[in-house]
Amino acid sequence: MSEDAARTGRPRWAMVVYAVVAVLVIGWAFTLSARSAQQGSDLRSTLTLIAPAGAGGGWDTFTREQQAAMRANGIVNNATVLNIPGAGGTIGLGTFSTLEGEATNLLTTGTVMSGAIALNDSPVAMTDVRPLARVSEEYDIIVVPADSPYQDIDDLIADWEQDPGAFPFTGGSAGGLDHLIVADLAIRAGIDPTEITYIPQSGGGEAIQVISSGDARAAVSGYNEFADQIEAGRMRGLAIVSPERVEGIDLPTLIEQGYDVSMTNWRGFLAPAGITDEEFAELEAIVTETAQSEEWQEAMERNRWSDVFLTGPDLIDFIEEDTRQNEALVEELGL
Repeated sequence: MSEDAARTGRPRWAMVVYAVVAVLVIGWAFTLSARSAQQGSDLRSTLTLIAPAGAGGGWDTFTREQQAAMRANGIVNNATVLNIPGAGGTIGLGTFSTLEGEATNLLTTGTVMSGAIALNDSPVAMTDVRPLARVSEEYDIIVVPADSPYQDIDDLIADWEQDPGAFPFTGGSAGGLDHLIVADLAIRAGIDPTEITYIPQSGGGEAIQVISSGDARAAVSGYNEFADQIEAGRMRGLAIVSPERVEGIDLPTLIEQGYDVSMTNWRGFLAPAGITDEEFAELEAIVTETAQSEEWQEAMERNRWSDVFLTGPDLIDFIEEDTRQNEALVEELGL
């Protein structure tokens, strides 16, 4: 990977690949649309939950936990999960935008997609479909290998500021939450965010491989992505990117270490454009019942997620503000 590609996470061929994959996936969309039309209007009979990422990551885990809770409580008889990875969720969003009026489909969304929309100049925004609900949130952590000389964030920054371009971070997709956290931390530390080196991966699992191989000095992702590595003594957590300490996670915040960085990784659902108000209300009822179920509450506790359920006009306001903040950070990155 060239130096420019490593710094931006957008090698020259990236948008070409994005366009080709989008065309192929949209072909699938028309097939799904036809199938959905044949299934009738009973949304509690069959519902496709689209995770705009590969298997095993945060979006996939969230979507499958929702699927399990829906099934366990009979909220939806046949809830299925479909993965459409790529470009921080914007390939999935682009595909989803073609399913106008097909109410038997929901798309998982969240902070990562908000940043990727700005980074990839996506022609489709969340508000071009119908935001349905914000369901949960979690916080990222910053980790280093167990044999790293950095014992806290000050140690890391003291080295990072000597030569920002030679200090690679890794984490999730370019323009996603992990990348934006690195950018915001750079700004707070007085480092030019356009000089940072960030190696994007599809999720925490691949980020672990990058940092373990020595190709990155530090990694940023959700706590669950690194919890096993920390418990096994292979990684050391330096900070959690939350406004205050999180119960059950023994890490100091960046704020208490002197860096005013706090970002949440929220997740929720989008409904298709062009559905009726009655269909939208039924979908809202489905996700509300699922969020209130015992199975979902157990899933949140197991994954250390927080309940931030939100719907209606307040959700629209939240998404617009979240989008503005992420767009500003992407601009600071010079991407």
